Amino acid sequence: MQLVYLDNNATTQPEDEVARAMGEIHQSLWANPSSIHRFGQLARQRVELARSSMAKLIGCRDRNIIFTSGGTESNILALRGVLCKRLRAKGSGRRLLITTQIEHSAIREPAADMAESGVELVHTPLDHDGVVEVDRFDEILSELGPKSIVTLVSIQWANNETGVIQPIDQLMAICRSYQQRSRAGVIFHCDATQAVGKLPVDVTAIGVDLLTWSAHKFHGPKGVGALYFRRGLKLHRQQPGGPQEQQWRGGTENTAGIVGMGTAAELARRFLKDEVQIKRLTALRDRFEAGILDRLPDTIINSGDAASGRLWNTSNLGFPGLEAEAILLGLSEKGVCASAGAACSSGSLDPSPVLLAMGVPRPIAHGSIRFSLSRHTTDEEIDRTIVIVPQIVQKLRKILPVQM
Repeated sequence: MQLVYLDNNATTQPEDEVARAMGEIHQSLWANPSSIHRFGQLARQRVELARSSMAKLIGCRDRNIIFTSGGTESNILALRGVLCKRLRAKGSGRRLLITTQIEHSAIREPAADMAESGVELVHTPLDHDGVVEVDRFDEILSELGPKSIVTLVSIQWANNETGVIQPIDQLMAICRSYQQRSRAGVIFHCDATQAVGKLPVDVTAIGVDLLTWSAHKFHGPKGVGALYFRRGLKLHRQQPGGPQEQQWRGGTENTAGIVGMGTAAELARRFLKDEVQIKRLTALRDRFEAGILDRLPDTIINSGDAASGRLWNTSNLGFPGLEAEAILLGLSEKGVCASAGAACSSGSLDPSPVLLAMGVPRPIAHGSIRFSLSRHTTDEEIDRTIVIVPQIVQKLRKILPVQM
């Protein structure tokens, strides 16, 4: 059966160059990069070269990057690292975390956990496309005033389910203005897991304090991620146990994974310069949506009208009255891989909390499927999917009662 893989927001296929680079480490440079002998220092050189490649991709200095085990660990280090550090430094007092209800579970769950421990959790409002309402965000900051020990803002760059891009530059500008007006500190964290490698990212130009991402979202390996932290920002480390990663994250480095991530970063830099390729993929996504709408006119494109734009690779389509699980099983039987929301929540029968938070009606949210392309997706794969999806949906509507 011909496989059509359209679940690239869950993970991407590692590039051949990435696999070769990692294989070299496993076979020839497997020494501990913390060892002081020559063999260990050869491994250390490869780690630092990868750090440099990653820094070039996001526009920062090498020393401002910490390697982790992935996006989830990076997010926890960012959130808890800021709030716990300030609590220890200044004693008890008000701690605020401003975020949204459409974040990935790697933010939502730690945020809820910290709320039980005394952190005040504030959700900034969204419009119907899931875009932060900039004016309301400004009002929320203004209403807070200089009353807290620390205010941490955590907003994702691009949504993993809908692909909607947040106006990070505008939100960051508001944070700077708030600092000037109130002389109160506010730290901005951005979960850029779906943005890095797909969109141009320049942390220096935008001015975020913390940025997190994961290698396997842009054709690198699983099990390795990174955290950017602004110079001068101090964190309370969440994984003690050694001096690695500038003493912010203990544990022997995953040398092969880090080298693979660095290789993927170099390839991503090359891709982001290819405007023709990005335009082709954007047109391919749009043609896919148009093809489905032509055959199934009642299909809903969740966040299709977002003024802030969407990732070139993401389509979240709602098929009213159907269950996403049944659609996915039907697609899988035909060789099409897609998902219902985040892969981390794929075992749940409940509708996506992201779509519900956007105000998507339950009958549509229950039947919403995410299709996510990669930079290697072909016209033939999209043509095949345009034929298969309506076949599955129409078949299910005949044999299953429509739930509305």
